[in-house]
Amino acid sequence: MSTIGKVVLAYSGGLDTSIILKWLKDHYQCEIVTFTADIGQGEEVEPARAKAEAAGIQEIYIEDLREEFARDFVFPMFRANAIYEGEYLLGTSIARPLISKRLVEIATETGADAISHGATGKGNDQVRFELGAYALKPDIQIIAPWREWDLLSREKLMAYAREHNIAVEYQQGKKSPYSMDANLLHISYEGGILEDTWAEAEESMWRWTTAPEAAPETPTYLELGFEAGDIVSINGEAMTPATVMETLNRIAGANGVGRDDIVENRYVGMKSRGCYETPAGTVMLKAHRAMESLTLDREVAHLKDELMPRYATLIYNGYWWSPERKMLQTAIDESQKRVNGAVRVKLYKGSVAVVGRKSESDSLFDEAIATFEDDAGAYDQKDASGFIKLNALRLRIGGRRGY
Repeated sequence: MSTIGKVVLAYSGGLDTSIILKWLKDHYQCEIVTFTADIGQGEEVEPARAKAEAAGIQEIYIEDLREEFARDFVFPMFRANAIYEGEYLLGTSIARPLISKRLVEIATETGADAISHGATGKGNDQVRFELGAYALKPDIQIIAPWREWDLLSREKLMAYAREHNIAVEYQQGKKSPYSMDANLLHISYEGGILEDTWAEAEESMWRWTTAPEAAPETPTYLELGFEAGDIVSINGEAMTPATVMETLNRIAGANGVGRDDIVENRYVGMKSRGCYETPAGTVMLKAHRAMESLTLDREVAHLKDELMPRYATLIYNGYWWSPERKMLQTAIDESQKRVNGAVRVKLYKGSVAVVGRKSESDSLFDEAIATFEDDAGAYDQKDASGFIKLNALRLRIGGRRGY
């Protein structure tokens, strides 16, 4: 403890991190720097400044990281079509490497010895934060209060807050039924009745999406413009990455798009049930795959699909800053150079349908060859006989041997 002179705390101003701030002072007798990031969680971050000032903090960082988050983390991930265990669009996972990056950068700027976070000892986030921090600043010290203290219930946390006159937003007898995390890509819900895997999530839980049955009766059409695998415009209007996501969240959410209810395998070993709202991400994934279907070579597309589960698992487990993720990203980005054009999608009552795709310069679709009409000799159908026989050769030999 005596070696810690200053620590940078990832600080939201909520119950847990407000208590952590006081606890760090008491147990480490150190200076504290607070860092609060706006990554599109939809809540004001400036109130954290007032709370930190009231707690006597002198160095306070409040940063708008929405564009960096979308441009440098979410968009590269979607170039890979990353999805974990077939369903999870990695909304929480992809936010952690950016927060780790800024924590260690601020530690360097302020001369801090350590960083600290509010992730619990049972979840994935502790792994993600710390793997990223160690990769970027190998000698950094990390303080994870949930692995050190005995405040392991909400009741104990509230008792500590009362004992030390820590102002927290809390009503006696009231309790938020869910643990939630939000950013530009998603909002997640865990805990409460969701711990019963048979129980249906309450309709009142969902915050970003209209219930599909209550969504508009008229479908919404969007034209998404792509350059090098990234969406750069919606209905012809050029947009930054963060604006693309904000716009798609609003429009797709209003059409009931983006709800998911899954049981996933955490890296720390347990299964966890979570519900997610990812309106923009759901549209982005569908549209990107459609754009690739027109512009990617077959074997490149298939190889990407083989690599994707490994890439997604690396992000889920916290290895964004690893050499293997960087290597995969280089290959993925190389594949995206000709993923240019436009995709038209139809949003209707919770569904996303691709209804058109085009690329003036990079389409590999040749109508003259693909047509069911007379192709004027572009494709000699007789050639298929030899192709089939050569590919059947091993099957015929095996068949004769009883395989």
